[in-house]
Amino acid sequence: MEYGDEVSPEEALEYYIKAGRIAYRVLNETIRLVKPGIRVLELCEFSERKIKEYGGKPAFPTNISINNVAAHYTSPIGDNTIVPEDGVVKVDIGVQVNGFIADIAKTVTLNPNYEDMVEAVEAALENALTIAKPGIRISELSKVIEETIKRYGYKPIRNLSGHEVKRYSLHAGTSIPNVKTFSLEKLKPWHTYAIEPFATNGAGYVRDSKEIYIYSLRKVRKPQSKIEEKIISKVKSEYKWLPFSERWLTELAEPNTLRKTLKSLTRRGILQGYPVLIEGLNGIVVQAEHTILVTDKDIIVITKP
Repeated sequence: MEYGDEVSPEEALEYYIKAGRIAYRVLNETIRLVKPGIRVLELCEFSERKIKEYGGKPAFPTNISINNVAAHYTSPIGDNTIVPEDGVVKVDIGVQVNGFIADIAKTVTLNPNYEDMVEAVEAALENALTIAKPGIRISELSKVIEETIKRYGYKPIRNLSGHEVKRYSLHAGTSIPNVKTFSLEKLKPWHTYAIEPFATNGAGYVRDSKEIYIYSLRKVRKPQSKIEEKIISKVKSEYKWLPFSERWLTELAEPNTLRKTLKSLTRRGILQGYPVLIEGLNGIVVQAEHTILVTDKDIIVITKP
């Protein structure tokens, strides 16, 4: 377990467990609010506020991705997007406690036609968790995810995957694809992974849109203006290398100036932008996710009570 010199393994485990409990609690409180007509901004702000109230910090801006939007949608400043009458709403929440991350997601469908698809992705996640153990090949987890989703008649999304998480690092190298690969990588003891099946009735892949509402610090370079200096300073001190939203920087500049500056910093490679991801043929997308900590003998699903 990579945790830094100032944190013992026992403390790291405690932080992971705390982050997971907060994530589970906030996810379930948030999905109870999902109903036709509610503003996505309200859901984002509610969940991020609750994370802080319960003693954590957001590990990334809450993602509320609806229908054919697969991931990376968080409300921008002043967002008026609402949940539609028959929306299929994916709620993806991340919590960090002293940099130790828990990532959890669930899909709420307001359209009964897609309940079977939600069941497929939930079953895929549970089947993967059932076989997960130290030393298992990641390709075996991917195989189970793919086969479960296909058994329900849907497609796994082949270019989205689960991922290893490390301290202050949400995507830490090792991936857990939603389709079988020939990778020889294995789950390693005292490593942490988010298992994250996505399913669709569309093409089975996602594409980038032009919208970017989430960023992270990529490298630190000399700022070219006072506003750049303020943004880099705040991100580096408060969010480190974790993703953040433009909504979290509103005290630094008015919205248009802030957005122009974020785009400039992204073009110059100082920030990384995460485009909103859309299903390839605009199919409906569903998602489920838990985070596991692998021990010497077993796994701990830190995002379950």
